[in-house]
Amino acid sequence: MSLAVKSYDRRSATAYAQRWAYFRNPDFLDFSDLGGDCTNFASQCIYAGSGVMNFTPTYGWYYLTSSNRTASWTGVHYLYQFLTGNQGVGPYATETGLLQMRPGDIIQLALDEDRFQHSPVVVEIRGLIPTPGTIYVAAHSYDADCRPLSSYPYRDIRCLHIEGVRYNSGGSR
Repeated sequence: MSLAVKSYDRRSATAYAQRWAYFRNPDFLDFSDLGGDCTNFASQCIYAGSGVMNFTPTYGWYYLTSSNRTASWTGVHYLYQFLTGNQGVGPYATETGLLQMRPGDIIQLALDEDRFQHSPVVVEIRGLIPTPGTIYVAAHSYDADCRPLSSYPYRDIRCLHIEGVRYNSGGSR
């Protein structure tokens, strides 16, 4: 089976983010009371822009039910590992700086600890140069839409620019 690459649909990812920023899609469990819903929400947005899940047990990226999913769908660190290390089916990303951020990308924040614990989705960049003051995000756990990145009291930041989506060229996209 050979893999082909398609563009990540940033418009669909951001439209999904803005549609569900203050609500919960009933197709997915709300993890707010189970450690937070931010990465679950980010994964839903990425899926809206990619249309492809990776069903590799343990190390893939998928959600079928609350008990049939990978850790990368809901865990900040595991989503980072999947996106930056994915060589198979599904979305893949590069860790970059703020200047490479685009709507639909993911920014991970270390808020009050040294570990990354929040995954907002970029929904808008106002101005020519992406900076914490011009990047606006949507998120769950700390529900927000069009919230300036600069309004978060973060200790560290990690930017994940989604490069594209791999899919099986012999099957459906």
